[in-house]
Amino acid sequence: MFKNLLLAIDGSDHSIRAADKAISLALLEENASIEILYVVAGSKSKTDVLHYGDSDSASRKRQEMLQPFENKIREAGIATKTTILHGSNGAAESIIAHANNGDYDALVIGSRGLGTVQTMVLGSVSHKVIKHVKAPVLMVK
Repeated sequence: MFKNLLLAIDGSDHSIRAADKAISLALLEENASIEILYVVAGSKSKTDVLHYGDSDSASRKRQEMLQPFENKIREAGIATKTTILHGSNGAAESIIAHANNGDYDALVIGSRGLGTVQTMVLGSVSHKVIKHVKAPVLMVK
């Protein structure tokens, strides 16, 4: 039932809980896999480069943030791969497009991420995703 999962993360505590839930679901199926999806918004990409000095350093920092998620999934004996998208239209739109263009049994996402001020003004990424992704979406609190 949940053999091919997409896990959208941003490195927040809610992402950690979402990863744990995705692992629990994947362990219910034989040969299940989890694709980790991380979206770098256009403005975040520019900020990261300025903060870390260059794009290579920013990429290295992203990989360091993603590594614990990858390790946790592999340690559970689940196949995984990581996709990093650069979303000029925003994280929600990039997640929606990627999820709808793939063959996923479900998308797992945290209920809140790192952008709390933006959430109050524009609405959360997870709420936008739930409205537009065709596959079942599990929002983890």
